[in-house]
Amino acid sequence: MALHVRGVLLPDDEVRDLWLVGDRVTFDPVPGAETVVEGGYVLPGLTDAHCHIGIARGGAPIASLDQARELARTDRDAGVLAIRDAGSPYPYPELDDEPDLPRLARAGRHIAPPKRYLRDIGVEVDAAEVAATVAAQARAGNGWVKLVGDWIDRQAGDLAPAWDADTMTVAVEAAHAAGVRAAVHTFSETAVEIMVRAGVDSVEHGTGLSLDLIDLMARQGTALVPTMVNIRTFGGIADQARAKFPGYADHMLALRDRFPEVVRAAYEAGVPIYVGTDAGGGIDHGLAAEEMLLLHERAGMSTEDVLAAASWRARDWLGFPGLVEGGLADLVVYPEDPRADLRVVRAPSRIVLRGRVLR
Repeated sequence: MALHVRGVLLPDDEVRDLWLVGDRVTFDPVPGAETVVEGGYVLPGLTDAHCHIGIARGGAPIASLDQARELARTDRDAGVLAIRDAGSPYPYPELDDEPDLPRLARAGRHIAPPKRYLRDIGVEVDAAEVAATVAAQARAGNGWVKLVGDWIDRQAGDLAPAWDADTMTVAVEAAHAAGVRAAVHTFSETAVEIMVRAGVDSVEHGTGLSLDLIDLMARQGTALVPTMVNIRTFGGIADQARAKFPGYADHMLALRDRFPEVVRAAYEAGVPIYVGTDAGGGIDHGLAAEEMLLLHERAGMSTEDVLAAASWRARDWLGFPGLVEGGLADLVVYPEDPRADLRVVRAPSRIVLRGRVLR
């Protein structure tokens, strides 16, 4: 049966009627449709553009498809109806079209240097194997690969790039040659500069960004997914590392403390910014609303731009059309205007996924 929705449609900012026929949106009236929304503020479903439903709480790979489903449903019940899994040690392509789960854009496994990333999470390879590994992980995902741009180097006692600059550039080129986009995990100043200049498609975290790099990202259209929820954990990371690696600990705290201004500068420069939580491992699922609030309160993004970064712009970026003619039938409804008080995104009053009312 077709569904009828009426409310203030964002970003149009006007009362509209739309109909959901199966998994598609139309603005042409459908006789006999069931009205499931009458009033409120209607947005395309939210997006978490950086999370991991293949990593369990604590950092181990998940053990089953059911575990992935449980994590995805936690996000879904918070209004997140599209997910980019930015690296999974557990393959789950069979979940791509599962009707009660968010839409999935997936990378394969993280690609990392030997013994310099989280145990059992990434494929760890030397420089000579990077290009071939990127090609293999491009086939394992459905449009993305995930590169580990830096991690602690225990000999140096601080963050350091994963490989030499030529190898990291080749990794990005190999992703594009395979027809996918490349996302890079990076905290440090050196690695993020290498990867932005190499043409990476999205910078994950990006705490080491400089003003010059931010301007280059804006010109190139390179996206930033700040994961501010995750960056708040740097204090705990520094505390655990301080006894053995005091320089690294101080560096992590400095990166954390300057980060809101980094994100603010990126926003003001016109860098595309998207909401992502880094859920999985050390971050709980279902925190997209908290990330949205941090982007507004700490980085100074307007409420409308935060909503776009979590909804219609993010969906377009990932290839999941929003509430346009022929678009996908995913929407969230809020009883009050989230532009006036962003806190309302914590509690959607209606969630419709793939044309089916979830609540």
